[in-house]
Amino acid sequence: MAGRVQPRQLAFALPHAESFTRDDFLEGPANAAGLALIDSWPDWPNRIMLLVGPEGSGKSHLAAIWAEQSGARGISAHALTATAVPGALATGALVLEDLKSSDVDERALFHLLNLAREDGAFVLITARTPPTAFQIELRDLRSRLRALPTVSLLPPDDHLFRALIVKFCADRQLAIDETVVAYLTNRIERSYAAVRRVVELLDAEALRLGRPVTRALAAEVLRASGLTDPSPAP
Repeated sequence: MAGRVQPRQLAFALPHAESFTRDDFLEGPANAAGLALIDSWPDWPNRIMLLVGPEGSGKSHLAAIWAEQSGARGISAHALTATAVPGALATGALVLEDLKSSDVDERALFHLLNLAREDGAFVLITARTPPTAFQIELRDLRSRLRALPTVSLLPPDDHLFRALIVKFCADRQLAIDETVVAYLTNRIERSYAAVRRVVELLDAEALRLGRPVTRALAAEVLRASGLTDPSPAP
């Protein structure tokens, strides 16, 4: 009699809680300037500020903290239209998220900057790259963006990197010990996006296999993911 084939366990992408409160923000030298900007409001050097940093560096978290303090509305830059501008600025404060020159209505953005200045509104713009890297057709808009004060978030240092691993795992209620944290710290590509992606993969693989997250499982995930640092620490 033929043996029964064991079904492959499936991993489902279940929602997980990720807190964007001030208490849950991980502080470090890499994001000190960004946090100082949020904490210094409303005493900003300019009512329109640009917060720049790589994917996953905490821009949205900082923006959420500021929105809670200021009553700011939020809108994605790619969704901005000229007709939406007055309503977006209705509370006198706005978060404009993830500005990309390739995915924005330039005339709507120019209208937003002009109306915010006329009304004395506060605007926090987040982006992954500085304005000097934007390909903007409207000359006046290009000049206006490049004149905005910019605060940059930097790549994480070792302490913050380890804390991110622990936090992302805790957000998913994923139990890991210090050996796993140390292993990942020394081998993951040193970026916010990479650590988030590795934790997602660890969670999915642990669920699929019904195994705890161990150093061995972490090694398997890293080999398969290609997110390892090309020059890992020993």
